[in-house]
Amino acid sequence: MENQLHQYFQGELKQEERLRLLRAIESNKELKQEFIELKNLQTLASYAYNEEKDHLESGKSYHLFIRRLKHKRLLNLVAKAASIAAAVIVLVTVTYLYTINQVQNLQDEQLLSLHVPAGQRLKFTLQDGTSVWLNSRSTLYYPASFTKDKRRVAVEGEALFNVTHDAERPFIVSAEGIDMKVLGTTFNVFSYPETEIFRTSLLEGSLMVYPENDESGSVVLKPSEQVTVEKGKMKVERIPDTGYFLWTEGIYSFYNESLANILKKLELYFDIEIIVKDPTIYTWEYTGKFRQRDGIDEILRIINKIHKFKIEKDEGNNRIILSR
Repeated sequence: MENQLHQYFQGELKQEERLRLLRAIESNKELKQEFIELKNLQTLASYAYNEEKDHLESGKSYHLFIRRLKHKRLLNLVAKAASIAAAVIVLVTVTYLYTINQVQNLQDEQLLSLHVPAGQRLKFTLQDGTSVWLNSRSTLYYPASFTKDKRRVAVEGEALFNVTHDAERPFIVSAEGIDMKVLGTTFNVFSYPETEIFRTSLLEGSLMVYPENDESGSVVLKPSEQVTVEKGKMKVERIPDTGYFLWTEGIYSFYNESLANILKKLELYFDIEIIVKDPTIYTWEYTGKFRQRDGIDEILRIINKIHKFKIEKDEGNNRIILSR
């Protein structure tokens, strides 16, 4: 299987072989982790050698990178490349699949994936002029080129779209089994898989939301409305606080929000586990704004000024323990 992974990144697998491999990756946690690591190594290869000008050269660059990885000198180069990658925030890689469902939607289109690490955010412009803000630990999947009749992308995590109007080509965003169809509009998508909650909030324009590939069950949102899907149930409501979308400016805003919800979001944004020993503190509510760049330690310290609790950090296990 390891040999197949290397063949995948060198572009040596046929279409059906790629699909079989990617299906196996989806069902095997260890294989999926190895795939992600190799995918990120391929990205570092492009930084280290600047040879990824086309698909063929990408394979050569990857092969060369793996071979040279054995040398200590190159390990130092990788560290330097990793710091460059962190500075530009995003790892850009090529893949042929987001999920098995996406294969049906995007057929043989070559997809690019753009990932934002924990504690960061990124603004990105697609080829049609549509701008996309990606929040921490979020990934955007988009084709190398849009088709003549539609523009389709997929997102995992959180993203805010400002879609360029094109009456001939609707813009479709897929996330967690939900499609969002627009011609020109501004909306936010929240779809971190670990939360089991999907939410899209419309700021401007008009947005059709429906189960994937089934417009018969659609709802049409008006500005300042949002739809939430949880446990198979869809609910439409007014957006309670537009300050929430300040995350695009590096600000996390909470309005009368329970500590339970705040901690869940902090876990997502900073990729850390937060353990609460006394569940009574979950119900405490907070209103405030916090800068992303301050980090989770400072955010918890400020919250702690309002309602007191003890903060213990377990660096070895990447977790924070809260107690009274």
